[in-house]
Amino acid sequence: MKRNSLLFIAAVACSVTSCTTYLIPVSSFREQFAGIDSTSLREVTVKGPGLSRFEYKANPITIIDCVDKENKPAQLKNSPSIEMRVTYGKKNRRAIFYFDRVYVSQRSLVGVQSRLISSIKKKIPLDSITKIEVQDGQKKFSYVDR
Repeated sequence: MKRNSLLFIAAVACSVTSCTTYLIPVSSFREQFAGIDSTSLREVTVKGPGLSRFEYKANPITIIDCVDKENKPAQLKNSPSIEMRVTYGKKNRRAIFYFDRVYVSQRSLVGVQSRLISSIKKKIPLDSITKIEVQDGQKKFSYVDR
């Protein structure tokens, strides 16, 4: 009985703190990132938990056009806590990035997978992408003077 109560409390806590997931249609993603390549990135300062600060290059997008689960248009303000899941390939592989660390290079999406180590990148052919999901991970990161 105690175990069931604990499971119920854990389920409620997860549903209350869960994040809304939005979809970016691939065609919309291409439009939003038209002209945004590695030369378009700009230096940002990000405040993290406690007194931590990070500096890195981020894409200049401020508003993300997306759709909700009912396919209604929505907009999400870009921030360092926005997470992006990309499903691609015949085997529906997934890659996870911070949205602000993504750009397009020729015919590929390039995403930096670490906030601290810029050399950890993944390149995914745009033609192989089948689904793009974004959500605010509610992490305590924010831009300083953006």
